[in-house]
Amino acid sequence: MKNREAGVRRQAVLFAALLTLSAAPAGAQQSAQSGMPTLEIYGFGQADAIVDLEQNNPDWYDVNRPTKLPSFEHEFGNDGHFYLSPRQSRFGAKSTFPTASGDVTAVFEFDMFGVGRDAGLTTIRLRHAWGQWKQVGAGQTNSQFMDVDVFPNILDYWGPNGMLFFRNVQVFWEPYRNGDSNARVAIENPGASADAGLLSDRIELQNVKGRFPAPDVTGHYRSAHSWGYVQGGGAVRYLAYDDLLPNDRFDLDGHVWGWGVSVSSNVKATSNDTLRLQAVYGHGIQNYFNDAPVDVGARTNPGNTVTPVVGDALPVLGLVAYLDHNWSSRWSTAVGYSRVDIDNSNLQRRSAFKSGQYASANLLSTPVKNVMMGGEFQWGHRENFSDGFSTSDYRFQFSFKYSFAAKVIGG
Repeated sequence: MKNREAGVRRQAVLFAALLTLSAAPAGAQQSAQSGMPTLEIYGFGQADAIVDLEQNNPDWYDVNRPTKLPSFEHEFGNDGHFYLSPRQSRFGAKSTFPTASGDVTAVFEFDMFGVGRDAGLTTIRLRHAWGQWKQVGAGQTNSQFMDVDVFPNILDYWGPNGMLFFRNVQVFWEPYRNGDSNARVAIENPGASADAGLLSDRIELQNVKGRFPAPDVTGHYRSAHSWGYVQGGGAVRYLAYDDLLPNDRFDLDGHVWGWGVSVSSNVKATSNDTLRLQAVYGHGIQNYFNDAPVDVGARTNPGNTVTPVVGDALPVLGLVAYLDHNWSSRWSTAVGYSRVDIDNSNLQRRSAFKSGQYASANLLSTPVKNVMMGGEFQWGHRENFSDGFSTSDYRFQFSFKYSFAAKVIGG
């Protein structure tokens, strides 16, 4: 029995040590003061009950995304659905490890929300896996173009469609930090999607493939004050596409530049009220939005018989305005509105996504520590490019969340 207990203790120490090597900045000040490593294990289990009065893409059943609403009448069947989902549940580890040359911090975190090829599945999805030493950090974390503090205190997992929200693999440099004010620049993993539109069934367009010869360059500067903060961000990207059909009469090789700017803020209007605001504009930056479709669309190139079609980095505008209000220490409400508007290219289909709107309002309660429950009304709206079709979705979501956290400080 003693040997078994000793083995369990050794395994626990080994597990903590492994997490310390991959874990985050939460204990940086305590670590610097004590000279000891810190490790925090945290997470929550959550169940979402959703009443959908209309319909959306079933792969995205438990979120309200305007881009996933039908593009024509009853695309996804009849209206009216009920869902239960655990996919917001999360687990993570944070750690700070002091050295003679400064603290090393890191974080590893995942939830159960499948996306991409795993869309619709309840499966492990990596959220954060990154570290930082002094001014340099690397791994997967929030893009330096985005401002995560714009995200309101809501139940919907996906949230406002018009905000920048993208966790990306990157290497960042933080040349300036003073309290809550900071500046960062980064090179980030490039990626984009394209829409051949009306020509998507042509063999010439099917053999045009995207290529990313350079990283995206992103950055932001935040100026913090007693009333809140204001943040400006920017991104520049180079997107190439190659014609893989040899010996035909067309040359469809080309490239586009993508760029974007954003301004965001949290304003502490009163001790119980926080305004969360963001405005974004750019060309070919849809990849960085919380909910926007393709970055590049096909358009005609009049007068050029060799390259009759080119790519167009689509212009996009995003807006977010939310209010978080605390009624008391146990009750809170978040209410607001967001939208995305796109200038479509002339070869996109008439049913292509043009505009999306999102709004929600909730009432949340924390009856005891580490327990949250509440209800939320959500509205999503989609408008097509030029066929006159539009649709709305109305949802009620009720969520129950149980959080945990444990901190270990050791030698």
